[in-house]
Amino acid sequence: MDKLSMVLGDYPHARALLDGTVAVDGHLVEEVEVRPVIGAYRRMIRDLEFDVCELAPVSYLMARQAGVPLTAIPVFLNRRFHHGDIQCGAASGIRVPGDLEGRRVGVRAYSVSTGVWVRGVLADEYGVELDKITWVVDDDDHVEGRVPPNVERVTDGRSLSELLRAGEIDAAFTGNAGTGRAGAPRAGWTATATADPEAAEGDTPYPLFPQADVIASDWYLRTGVYPLHSVIALRTELVEREPGLPTALYSAFAEAKRRQLAADPEWTALPRFARQAEQIAGDPVPYGLTANEPSLAALVRNSRDQGLLDTGFPGESQALFAAGDYPDA
Repeated sequence: MDKLSMVLGDYPHARALLDGTVAVDGHLVEEVEVRPVIGAYRRMIRDLEFDVCELAPVSYLMARQAGVPLTAIPVFLNRRFHHGDIQCGAASGIRVPGDLEGRRVGVRAYSVSTGVWVRGVLADEYGVELDKITWVVDDDDHVEGRVPPNVERVTDGRSLSELLRAGEIDAAFTGNAGTGRAGAPRAGWTATATADPEAAEGDTPYPLFPQADVIASDWYLRTGVYPLHSVIALRTELVEREPGLPTALYSAFAEAKRRQLAADPEWTALPRFARQAEQIAGDPVPYGLTANEPSLAALVRNSRDQGLLDTGFPGESQALFAAGDYPDA
């Protein structure tokens, strides 16, 4: 039986695949634990270190364009809305999205998927001219070489959180895309992004969109776009050697999810997905091509518009994934 080394984040709907409860036909899955899982993305893209690996979807698209021998199956283990992912400095005076023009905004790296989704919302919904914003980054992109001229790198070792509180950037992304960590992804990186203990009460950053969940729900109902936040990629060599592997993998992921839902239909193991299920009135982690067509098309379009993909990069979902049988699941 062939072995498959596999790196995934910690998701209840994928655990059965990693612990062997659900099998990939003809293969033995060997889990490789990388925490945070973001630390595996660069290793997969640059060194093809694993057989199967969760990747950021924008990084996967960029890797495909760069000729990296990776291909994917339409399994998206993580989804989330991003309207709540920008915070503004206490003294920035930013009140509406257009106020970001002419300002400095911190993001871990220019190509992080959260950044791509939020910039798309800012441009499409509010007419923000993205090239009038200076994007301040403190980490490398997983796929290098597509950074626009209005991106500035932090060089003194300070975190985006420190820069935001010091007023040296006007706004920043939250969490792993910005102020919730510091430096490149590695064990314990969230612990290095602590708040300034000497900060005055009035120095607390505030959200750009105070009612982010309401705005996100409205946006979803109007657009049908439910942002992708991960995709499953495998080395193309494996697909060439075994064309049936993508279908076998997809079936295993779908079965692992089905079993988790049967055991926990209310998503108590992942409450964020329970909330998102209410927002979209449906499955918070749909797999397959048809169910994800609007989101995939939006991701490709945003990535093109923001200079991360060439204008000729294919937008058809069938062109982005390995040939296989992918019924919506």
